[in-house]
Amino acid sequence: MATSVPDEILPSSEVSPASPISSTGQIPLEEPPKLKGRQKLLQNLQRMSSSPTLTRRGRSASTGYRRDHKASLSCVSLSSAAYSPCLGNGSTSQLYGGLNPRPATPGPSGPLEELEDNNARIRLVGTDTPNASRTVPLPIDLRPVSPRSGTPFEGDVLSTELILPDAKPARTIDFWGDMPRELQVEIFRYLTPREIVRCSAVSKMWHNMCYDGQLWCRLDAAEYYSKIPSDVLIKLITSGGPFVRDLNLRGCIQLKNKWSSDGERISDMCRNLVNLSLEGCIIDKSSMHYFLSRNPRLEYINVSGLKSVTNSAMKIIARSCPQLGTLNVSWCSNINTKGLLHVIQSCERLKDLRAGEIQGFDNEDFARALFERNTLERLIMSRTDLTDQSLKVLMHGVNPDIDVLTDRAVVPPRRFKHLDLHHCADITDAGMKSLAHNVPDLEGLQVAQCWELTDDALIDVIRTTPRLSHLELEDVDNLTNNVLVELAKSPCAQSLEHLNISYCENLGDMGMLQIMKNCPKLRSVEMDNTRVSDLTLMEASFRVRKRGYGEDIPRIGLRLVVFDCANVTWAGIKEVLSSNAYIPRARKPGTSANAIVTISQRNSDSDSVTTTTFVTPTSSPSPSPTLPAEIIQLKCFYGWQMTVDEHTKRVLRGDLNAASRLDRKWADYMMATEEAGAAGAGARRRRRRAREAERLYNADEDDDDSYGVGGISALGSRRRRAQSGGCTVM
Repeated sequence: MATSVPDEILPSSEVSPASPISSTGQIPLEEPPKLKGRQKLLQNLQRMSSSPTLTRRGRSASTGYRRDHKASLSCVSLSSAAYSPCLGNGSTSQLYGGLNPRPATPGPSGPLEELEDNNARIRLVGTDTPNASRTVPLPIDLRPVSPRSGTPFEGDVLSTELILPDAKPARTIDFWGDMPRELQVEIFRYLTPREIVRCSAVSKMWHNMCYDGQLWCRLDAAEYYSKIPSDVLIKLITSGGPFVRDLNLRGCIQLKNKWSSDGERISDMCRNLVNLSLEGCIIDKSSMHYFLSRNPRLEYINVSGLKSVTNSAMKIIARSCPQLGTLNVSWCSNINTKGLLHVIQSCERLKDLRAGEIQGFDNEDFARALFERNTLERLIMSRTDLTDQSLKVLMHGVNPDIDVLTDRAVVPPRRFKHLDLHHCADITDAGMKSLAHNVPDLEGLQVAQCWELTDDALIDVIRTTPRLSHLELEDVDNLTNNVLVELAKSPCAQSLEHLNISYCENLGDMGMLQIMKNCPKLRSVEMDNTRVSDLTLMEASFRVRKRGYGEDIPRIGLRLVVFDCANVTWAGIKEVLSSNAYIPRARKPGTSANAIVTISQRNSDSDSVTTTTFVTPTSSPSPSPTLPAEIIQLKCFYGWQMTVDEHTKRVLRGDLNAASRLDRKWADYMMATEEAGAAGAGARRRRRRAREAERLYNADEDDDDSYGVGGISALGSRRRRAQSGGCTVM
């Protein structure tokens, strides 16, 4: 085992550089023979001393690279400043194992330390100088030797520069490029289809992403159908391919010449459609059949008005679309109830059938199929040849059991929620009465332009439909105010939202006043060309004001249509305008409150207590501005409509002062106009009608301010509760 010799005992200053030193660290007694060739080369590879103070010894036989001995090689002593960036902490045992660095020469900092591990062969010489030079002297063994003396040149020092690895440059973040594709696609979903098509011209990457099928799961061309060319539209459909679920090509007539060439390819790509709308398209018969036969998941089909849809298409739907829930074939002239019968019998999930302007509803077999299925919630049979007998079969079936006590058919109730029978001229009271007690879930009923209907049939239906919210009675001439009175008394009065009695010339204030009082959820009333007067408008204004006030911007709570009503004057219109901009006095900012103060004083003579009470006005802090919660939107005589619209616009933006000024100026203008047109029979007739309205407007009643807007009428006098002379309900 080699014996380690401390550097302190080596006479580094007296030993000649040419004196040989053995591998064990001792000076040999005899000079070894000179070697040649291979041995001389191996001798040069002998390990060198790690201390720069030791002179180079003579060359001896190389023993450091024998196969049977342990290899021994020490690293060149370098300055620690040069290697500190690379080696870090040289004393870390995890990096060097048992190899601890030691200084090469003794210095003032302290004596040199020996290696703790005898097996360690590597020593590092370093300094802790922070500003150490980046160049180190060449080791003495590698310095050039003088050819004469064989010693290195004095003062001949070669400097070498250590090139340290450059710091890694800061990573540049590509916000869009590093983003996952799923997030990129999700961002594109927030764009409109037109914007996505424009973005496709940015780059090839964006072009591929904009036509990714995931973006076109819902392809609705109804908003831009007239602005997109046929080639781009076909590319969108084919790019979506199996991703497309909702396809709406309503009005896309630019595909007229493309269906014959690309129709089969388009239908072959789109095989997972759920909703299909081709209303208004010009499509050939074969392409229509391709769509219907290759999409078994269809739940919604809208082919309204297409001439290419025939009874054969209905057979394909019955065979290929078992999950169909909504079918719209209105205005399809090549379809009748024979084709719809296949759909009714095969599609068990059908809930919505819209078959307006379809012939064959007088067929009792079709009505019986609908009765047996009993899954429909919406049935539109407007402008058809429906008869009383087919309507009875639809509601009661064929030969139903009759209850002896009530004289009603004992059948399961129908599930209809919306029933449209308008413009079915053959329907009379006999058929309409079959709806009574059989449609308890009915919410919408349209019997407009059924001229044969009277009060008896409709009253029975109204009384037995507690969920009725939409009622269309337009142009039913035989109706009277009794229908409206019964409607106000029925259970559905609490849920009624829309009522249309236009062109019912026998209806007037007697029925409409009850409707306004008893229907709190009323949102829309159409009563043009009726006998309603300003009384109905005043009652509507009062009921809308009772819906409350708040700090938010007002919204439209009730829409009234009263144009071409002879009994509606400008005074009633002004009443609505004033009510929309009205704020109760207690809610106006800056109002003062009165405080009641009581003072008690005891008399010293009679030991009596004197109490004095008086009222002291106190100022309260001004509350925040209060606005009406809901207002009335009015459609009236065209000569007044511009003023009404401007007034409504000001109220909706919260500017009640400007609305009130417009109201007052308009009232002054109307009164001046009446005074200026005093001559002529027409003027007398107008003045007489205005005086009659004023008399009714200011009629006496207990509640003085029930109709009033601040208690002042449109004509400047004190307002009181109005009454109509012939009204027996008020």
